Amino acid sequence: MWLIIFAVSIGCGVAAAYYLAGKVEKTGIFSSVKSTALTKVLAVAVVIAIVVIFCLIFDVTNTIVIVVHVAVFMLVGDLVRIAALSAARRPLKPWIFDAASFTLCVIYLLIGWILMHGLWETTYTLSTAKDTGNIRIAQIADSHVGTGFSGKGFGEKLAKIQETHPDILVITGDFVDDGTMRQDMVDACAALEGFEAKYGVYFCFGNHDRGYYSNERRGYDGDDLVAELEKNGIKVLEDESLLVDDRFYVIGRADAGHGGSTRMSMQELVAGLDKDKYMIVLDHQPTDYDAEAAAGVDLVLSGHTHGGQIFPLEYIQPLVSENDNVRGHEKRGNTDFIVTDGISDWAIKFKTGCKSEFNIIDISGEGV
Repeated sequence: MWLIIFAVSIGCGVAAAYYLAGKVEKTGIFSSVKSTALTKVLAVAVVIAIVVIFCLIFDVTNTIVIVVHVAVFMLVGDLVRIAALSAARRPLKPWIFDAASFTLCVIYLLIGWILMHGLWETTYTLSTAKDTGNIRIAQIADSHVGTGFSGKGFGEKLAKIQETHPDILVITGDFVDDGTMRQDMVDACAALEGFEAKYGVYFCFGNHDRGYYSNERRGYDGDDLVAELEKNGIKVLEDESLLVDDRFYVIGRADAGHGGSTRMSMQELVAGLDKDKYMIVLDHQPTDYDAEAAAGVDLVLSGHTHGGQIFPLEYIQPLVSENDNVRGHEKRGNTDFIVTDGISDWAIKFKTGCKSEFNIIDISGEGV
């Protein structure tokens, strides 16, 4: 799947660059050049130079995102101009549409940059027939520390979440990334130590937390991450459950990717638990809804999808991935499922289909 995504991304980037080279050629900046072939070469060279500059400022991934968006906006501008030709009483100047399209694209990407690097609260209110009382859960996922903010910057995000006064904080995977350096990991774990939550902080693994590449690349492995989290008072749950305040369970699942072939089934995880108590499941990837609903758990919290990240991937993901949901709340039977957009991102520094968020989930049960 990743190879297909990579190939499609490169293909789109090349096609977009070629299209933009054609736009450069039509500007007339090379009108003094008599050779058509040389004009095309110069136009391509200009685009290549711009691409290289953006790669140095950002990286290859984000440069592809920018180039493709510029090409799409310019193409839409061309289509609007063609459609307007029939209604126009005088010739339309292409540069006006190009300038408008480029300006709109810049504004669009600027908004996407803000939506990625900011942080918003998303609230959910749930009820249960179980004698649970009130529980306020703060959920974060996909911080990918080092992508949108440093380990110390993560502490600043936590400060905003702290203002909501949650009873419990849960981290549903991809706390760190393959490119998260050791010091950032250590700083982020240290920030969690000072987080005040009546029932503590809980963590389950995501597919990036253990790393896909050599551990020498970032200077630590999954066990080092666990040690650092536990050192700062965070409860790491991997196919484990804890009864909290004799009122509710927190059940952390092993990631469906790393260890997916050996992780326990949902039925195995709840076997022996008191079904009269509220059961909260932390499962990074939202790919096991039917089994989780059949097991009778009450709430499943996930991340992983990044809310689709770039429009219109929110609508494409369900068609091409194993994810049962991409973002937001869904209910199957008596089980509530929530997928967060995440507080950062894996690689792309723009969010045009969603925003960086943390969830506040207020649960009220009988006896309240």
